Amino acid sequence: MIRKFCFAMTDFLLRFRSRALICSFVALLLALPSYAKDKADLLVVHGTVVTMDAQRRIIDDGALAVRADSIVAIGKSEDIESRYEALKIIDARGGIIMPGLINGHAHAAMSLFRGIADDLALDEWLNKYIFPAEARNVTEDFVVWATRLSLLEMLRGGTTTYCDMYYFEDAVARVTKEAGMRGVLAETIIDFPAPDNKTTQQAFDYTQKFLDHWKADPLITAAVGPHSIYTLSEKTLQDSAALARRNHAPIAIHIAEAPFELQQSREKHGATPVAYLERIGLLGPDVIGAHCIWVDAADIAILTHFGVGCTHNPSSNMKTAAGVMPVVDMLAAGQAIGLATDGAASNNNQDMFEEMDLAAKLQKIARRDPRVLPAQQVVEMATIGGARALHLEKQIGSLEAGKKADFILIEIGAPHSTPMYNVYSSLVYAQKAADVRTVVINGKIVVEDRRMLTLNEPEILAKAE
Repeated sequence: MIRKFCFAMTDFLLRFRSRALICSFVALLLALPSYAKDKADLLVVHGTVVTMDAQRRIIDDGALAVRADSIVAIGKSEDIESRYEALKIIDARGGIIMPGLINGHAHAAMSLFRGIADDLALDEWLNKYIFPAEARNVTEDFVVWATRLSLLEMLRGGTTTYCDMYYFEDAVARVTKEAGMRGVLAETIIDFPAPDNKTTQQAFDYTQKFLDHWKADPLITAAVGPHSIYTLSEKTLQDSAALARRNHAPIAIHIAEAPFELQQSREKHGATPVAYLERIGLLGPDVIGAHCIWVDAADIAILTHFGVGCTHNPSSNMKTAAGVMPVVDMLAAGQAIGLATDGAASNNNQDMFEEMDLAAKLQKIARRDPRVLPAQQVVEMATIGGARALHLEKQIGSLEAGKKADFILIEIGAPHSTPMYNVYSSLVYAQKAADVRTVVINGKIVVEDRRMLTLNEPEILAKAE
């Protein structure tokens, strides 16, 4: 509009042969390109945009504009390119632009235990192998390098946010921040000597310092991680919740993961794990519950009532024969359900594309119904549903103006994903982690054209080996 006006005015002034005025208007016209468009730091254009917004819009030949750490506009490429200019432009032709995947439950530092104890039930795996191995091997240096190894795998596979629960969590936060990744990171509280803290009081003191250190960080949300009802006394569980709530921090906890936990809870507390946690006052809208397999209708109603987010870990639960989370019933009840890998010692990878595929198929075979948990619902669990489960849906999980710029670019057209009739079906049943081309978190590119920009991949792999 302004350019048309200037052209018209220049034509008008030519009639009066006013050289000075004509020169002024021509100078203004030449300067207009730098003022006519809004500034952005990054434009991603000409891709299929899977927004995961409330309308679940899919924008063909879509684009988004990023300024600082946030999305400022999303729409058709023609519209975005006409309104914004940026020094950095990513051509997403032949690709899917979607929210970054959210891994709702992991033990990142357990990547160095990958494969040490497989084909075992959960209680035997934990008590005979994992807890002893952690006591012998886990140091802060171990945690640093093992976490970097998991971050490398997750980032390459399109995960932009993860929820962790382990020891030396301050070190986990440090390397997560260095990698440019978003994390909800919980320091484990457990009622026996742990690798980082030998007493429960030491664990509480460490956790308080950890919470103070990372308060208001743009990428790191420090959390409290009471391990489970079978490793903690009632007092420690209540004290953990009190510590978290004094600091307005999330609570990450394993809930109803295995048959032995359900049996022990009934024998010891006369209630299911969920009913027991309700009774002692731990449940609330700040709780992130991992697994939530052994829950009945009453338990689901309790979890939903208290706004607890739950995360489904299909690979890990299948491998330990822990059971099948009643995802369909929980979603129908309005429960916030995310998707997760668990640790690499019980999975044995951190591949969220594999979890999407397995989540859909596990529910179908368990219910003998191919129609349950369709592909779109699974993508929701890995994005906006995962954000709700972590209580971060106002910041991440969908591509919308005002939300954090956490998104990935996935290449399509490989033999395993051609042709593509339905984008959700392709994401769940055909695409692979290796198809992720570019990863942006908080407005910063961390993986570009499959090149890792924030982690030293050769060094990490050599150190891990």
